Amino acid sequence: MLRATPETEDAGMEPLHVSLVALPEATISTLTGIFDVLNAFTMMEVAGRSPLAGPPFRVEIVGEKAGPLRLASHVPINVQKGIAGIARTDIVIVPSIVLPPGGWVKGRYPELVDWVRAMHRRGALLCSACSGIFLLAESGLFDGLDATVHFYYGRDFATAFPAIRIHPEKVLVIAGKRDELITSGASMTWHDLVLYLIGRHAGAVAAQAVARMFALQWHQDGLAPYMVFEGRVDHGDQAIQAAQDWLARHFSVTNPLEEMARRAGLAERTFKRRFTAATGLSPIAYVQRIRVEEAKRRLERTEASVDEVSWQVGYEEPAFFRRLFKRLTGLTPGTYRKRFRIPDYARKKVKRR
Repeated sequence: MLRATPETEDAGMEPLHVSLVALPEATISTLTGIFDVLNAFTMMEVAGRSPLAGPPFRVEIVGEKAGPLRLASHVPINVQKGIAGIARTDIVIVPSIVLPPGGWVKGRYPELVDWVRAMHRRGALLCSACSGIFLLAESGLFDGLDATVHFYYGRDFATAFPAIRIHPEKVLVIAGKRDELITSGASMTWHDLVLYLIGRHAGAVAAQAVARMFALQWHQDGLAPYMVFEGRVDHGDQAIQAAQDWLARHFSVTNPLEEMARRAGLAERTFKRRFTAATGLSPIAYVQRIRVEEAKRRLERTEASVDEVSWQVGYEEPAFFRRLFKRLTGLTPGTYRKRFRIPDYARKKVKRR
């Protein structure tokens, strides 16, 4: 909960200091979104709707130095305070960043990384939204622990920081001896991060009030429904690559495993071994993911019934397809269609005069 001090005991609780880190690679939407939501209690107080006597957080945008900074989208923001002037803070948050084509460059921000370590030693929570974990990971504080990151960056992160167990399918991962290392997954899961921080330090009622004000929702089904399956193609096995290319166009055929092995000119046992070594999945698991991915697109874009979609992607037993779909995505086909299909009002075309 909020920190009490002798000076503020009668007047209320002292707000927690939140240091929101600005980097040139940061996205403005996440940075300013977190800033606004954690400051929501001031706006709610003005409207007479705050559940608290005072704001629970005091949020500052911090960086290597104070002053103007152009972010990844080329939009300038103002860094309110340089880290050299911050001896202590309660919560450090690194927002989403955009990785350059060559990936994250280690060692670019040594002063920031040293400051993160120092704040952690003095009791601060370390939080990342989406890809902000790339900066925090350089501190070494997450080594041997679990974390999450945007699923588009999962492989890049695993390569750059193999000592951290990464779970891109998870919305929020809380680790550390004090539950002080907090990471959120893809893009808008910063909503879950800020609601968690509000609930942890100001209570569930406060978190619910903010969620209502901004129409925020917890991603309680995880991120599996949002993830797009892309099989590994960087393995260098040309026979397996050819089988993958063929399967992408003929995923619905009966007994695709036998046909892939035949086309690869390999005995089925040898094909299974090489396929698993190359892609990280057994051939049958790979086929299932390809088929479910196609089923997702058809549920989103067509009027076909679930049974018909099941048949179109290669499953004659709709009951089996439904179970498989739920296992891989976390949602039933019907629930998936309801959540991800473009609504009718967005489909309508404006008539030209």
